Parts: sequence; C-alpha cells; structure tokens
Amino acid sequence: MIDKILAPVLSLGGMGLAFCSLLAYASQKFAVEVDERIPRITEALPGANCGGCGFAGCAAFAAAVVEGKAPVNGCPVGGASCAAVIADIMGVTAEKMEKKVARVLCRGTKDKAKEKYEYYGIDDCVAASKLWGGSKGCSYGCTGLGTCVKVCMFDAIEIVDGIAVIDPEKCTACGRCAKACPKNIIELMPASQQTWVRCKSRDMGKVVKSYCQVGCIGCKICEKACKFDAIHVIDNIAVIDASKCVNCSQCVVKCPTKIIQGKTEIKKAYINEDACIGCTICKKQCKFDAIEGELKSKHRVIEDKCVGCEQCVIKCPRKCIEMR
Repeated sequence: MIDKILAPVLSLGGMGLAFCSLLAYASQKFAVEVDERIPRITEALPGANCGGCGFAGCAAFAAAVVEGKAPVNGCPVGGASCAAVIADIMGVTAEKMEKKVARVLCRGTKDKAKEKYEYYGIDDCVAASKLWGGSKGCSYGCTGLGTCVKVCMFDAIEIVDGIAVIDPEKCTACGRCAKACPKNIIELMPASQQTWVRCKSRDMGKVVKSYCQVGCIGCKICEKACKFDAIHVIDNIAVIDASKCVNCSQCVVKCPTKIIQGKTEIKKAYINEDACIGCTICKKQCKFDAIEGELKSKHRVIEDKCVGCEQCVIKCPRKCIEMR
C-alpha cells in the first residue's frame, strides 16, 4: 500500500525538480538585462501613468530617459522636484522647469451664451459636438458636458454654469483634458503667463455678438492699447505673444467684452529714494510716463499713471524699485 503511494509522489517530485532546474537554467540563459537606473527612475516618478510625458506610462518614460529619448524633466506631474531626483540618478543637471497649467478658452456660461437647441443625449462632449457643433450657439465654445472632467486624474476640473473650470493648484499639466476636448479650447500655458484671451471664436464680431455676450469681437482695441506690441487680432481673435507680454493689463482694462484674463492684483512701483542714484534708466524704460525725476536726482513714481508692468523693477541697476 505504501509503495503505491510513494511511487507516484517520488515520480512527480522528480519531474517537478527537473522542470524547476530547467526553468532556472532558462531564466539565466535567456535573461534580458535591464539597466538598473530604469527601476530607480520609475520609483521616483509619481506613478500616475497619465501619458503627459508623451510615453505610454511611467515605466516607458523611465526607459526613454535612460536611452536618451526623453529629458529628465519630461514628467509634468512630478515637476521640478521629480526632475532633480531623476537628474541625480542620470548624473546630469536638470534644466529649469517652468510650471504649466491647463486653461479653458471660453467664458460662455449659460447666462452669457445662447443655445441653438436643447440637447438630450449622452453626457459626452464628443458625441454632442457631432450634432451641428453642439447645442451652444458658438460652435467654438465649451460644450459643458464634462468629458475633460472624466479624463482628469487629479480632480482638477469641474463644470460650473455650463463651462469647464480648472483649478490651477490641482492641475499638473498632464494634457489629458486638452487631448480629450473636441473643441480644442483647452490649452497648456506657463503659469507665469497671467494675461490670456478666454475665447477661441473665429467668427466676425457681429456674429459673435448674436450668440455670446463675452466673446472676442475682433475690435482691435486691445491691440491699440498695448504699448509692447504683444497682442494682435488674427482671424478675428485676439492673440497674445507671451514672449512680449509684460502683464501690464492695459488690454484687460480696455477690452469691451472683458474676454481677456489678467492678473488679479495690480501692484504699483515704489522707488527707495535713499538708494536711487538718478540714472534715469527706469524713467526711459517706462512707457506710461509714470516716473519723474532728472538725471542725478531722486526719482519718484506717479502712482496714478503706474500700471504695474514691473519693467522699471527689472531694469533698475541698483535694485531700489519694488512693487507694493
């Protein structure tokens, strides 16, 4: 009886040992070498697998960094701190990374924008947009059905009064919402860019007025108000050149439909007269004649004229100007 039990046990045990030995040999023989830096970089990443870096996931991005196909600061979610860790692993210096945020280029809330029809269907912007561009009178405007909300992994977007609203503090600039938006009205911008146009309509001004109270009408008032040649009306829509814009907010103030978003707080320049040497550099730099004073005499800011563009602060060689 015991022989009948032992025989199959020993037979199966021997076969198992043989197969284990074979598998162990195969794992060594056909092993694929992995650069030790890849798992270390993968561990340093946030693990969101959002695709914001342009690769399939965090592991793919880590491999691309090691292979030299992606920069060490290529993860928008991890930011500068993550880039510093990856740079240390790679033995390189991480370039300075400017934080970006996603912004919605539409202000057409339910009380400001007219509807063409009442939509009954799937709560999906892509589906709704296939029906004559959506229910909103403006074919360029936010559909407001929350497709961007559904794809956001960071709970940074909500629908408020018919349009998407993004929380800049939660946004990681992964770009998923921008890719999902069928109207292409969500764009990634540097967080430091405080002035931007919240409209993307290319229609003529008269047409825009017929369906939206807060759309860009291409009047060019902003273009005339800008002293830095930073804004121009192109194809009936105001376009800001971020490289020239100094956030002086003159376009924001002059815009008749208030479609241009600007900085929430405007500070005035203040000159520390004790440190001022009267070089007149600030006076020459100011395009608003807001600084008075002669050469080698103390200068003073005319507060009513100062728009807070900060150009005098940047150019002052003595660093005696501050914003208050």
